[in-house]
Amino acid sequence: MVFQAKTITLLLSIFAVSLCKPSNGAGIAIYWGQGQDGNEGSLADTCNSGNYQFVNVAFLSRFGNDQPPELNLAAHCDPSAGTCTGISNDIRSCQNQGIKVLLSIGGGAGSYSLSSADDAAQVANYIWNNFLGGQSSSRPLGDAILDGVDFDIESGSGQFWDDLARALNGFSQQTKVYLAAAPQCIFPDANLDTAIQTELFDYVWVQFYNNPSCQYVNDATGLLNAWNQWTAVQSSQIFLGLPAAPEAAPSGGFIPPDVLISQVLPSIKGSPKYGGVMLWSKQYDNGYSSAIKGSL
Repeated sequence: MVFQAKTITLLLSIFAVSLCKPSNGAGIAIYWGQGQDGNEGSLADTCNSGNYQFVNVAFLSRFGNDQPPELNLAAHCDPSAGTCTGISNDIRSCQNQGIKVLLSIGGGAGSYSLSSADDAAQVANYIWNNFLGGQSSSRPLGDAILDGVDFDIESGSGQFWDDLARALNGFSQQTKVYLAAAPQCIFPDANLDTAIQTELFDYVWVQFYNNPSCQYVNDATGLLNAWNQWTAVQSSQIFLGLPAAPEAAPSGGFIPPDVLISQVLPSIKGSPKYGGVMLWSKQYDNGYSSAIKGSL
């Protein structure tokens, strides 16, 4: 009877978890870290919402080409003053819920570039020792080990990002380093094409916004044409990247939740590589993720 009771309890627990996640395993990736004036809550709050499977901590905005690396978390804390180390507790809390937490590098307003393959290797070593499984006396986010790295590369020549991907992947021999990319929806992406062609990226969340030719504009024609191109890349999962509110994407791409659910998701969910939806960003997500998560 004790065995039966434990079995029933286990089955009920599994059932309860299954109610919280789409049956196909799809989920939501969110960017966190650029909120101003405390308007996006803590990282722990973000994960405790139950809405996300991935959180990209944004951004490592300065690195490469002999620049001292710089983490920018807007109003949350000041890495140079050592006030971000407490986020380690939040990272572990997220991971204990099965949520992957990645460091996002780059961004739309950063100062970053790679000058050579050797430069890429140095940046990879810095990221490994300061955010992943390595060791450093000056880890900006404390001693928690992030799950991987998100490439949000929106400027530069597009060179040597493949070398950075290979270098980071090399550390997976010690601890798995998940790699994600956030290309623009215009295919192929000008900055990340060679990196994505390495076939090392676990997740590709494509930015279907601020790009009128391949975003939702009155209908989903351009978006779906681009989606079909992106599903051909060698990655385990492809995500539909969207703004969480109209103001999150000044050049457009916002899709109201009911339109997304009725007109877009039915056309992309059949892809074997469909992973879910990526949202920019937590500061703008005032109900969007809650409205769509049950339909993914």
